[in-house]
Amino acid sequence: MGDIEVKVLRGINLKIENGEFAAIMGTSGSGKTTLMNIIGCLDVPTSGRYVFADREVSNLSDDDLSVIRNEHIGFVFQSFYLLPYATAFENVLLPTLYIEKRKDSAEKHAMELLRLVGLEERAKFRPTQLSGGEQQRVAIARALVNNPELLLADEPTGQLDSKTAVEIMNLLKKMNEQGKTVVVITHDQNIASYARRIVQIKDGIIFE
Repeated sequence: MGDIEVKVLRGINLKIENGEFAAIMGTSGSGKTTLMNIIGCLDVPTSGRYVFADREVSNLSDDDLSVIRNEHIGFVFQSFYLLPYATAFENVLLPTLYIEKRKDSAEKHAMELLRLVGLEERAKFRPTQLSGGEQQRVAIARALVNNPELLLADEPTGQLDSKTAVEIMNLLKKMNEQGKTVVVITHDQNIASYARRIVQIKDGIIFE
């Protein structure tokens, strides 16, 4: 059974422009998560090409892909993935540990981002002391700390109530207006409507 190849994506031809706000929308099993993993350099395609920032990445080593992920792509996930024993400030700083960056400038930037997402006063709070929306704001600040070109958000409001979801999407919209390329993966039409372009995927094929 392990040798059976299942084609999840078929004939995908997609270009996302620098500075764009795009939503990739599809139901469970549509292929949107696989497409997100390729866009985010978490997986590589078994055939075809993927070019990120004018660089062909399909044949890069795991180490090279790791560098691209850490320095050029910011990830926001449904489950936040914050370290429970670390403060909000420490969680935001985490990605800077893997690149050469002066500690004082990294810490200053982390605090600026917490201020940007409205959590400067909660910098010393741990995740259990924060609401779900506040935890997602910390995750967004963490995604931005290495100043990535691309912000990739996978169902970023999936664990949030509708009011908080609106706040998070408005924050992502603000990031896009400030020049970040934002790609949101979602099954929710309301969330997708924040994007300037909606890419519909079904059975591994882009149909709209």
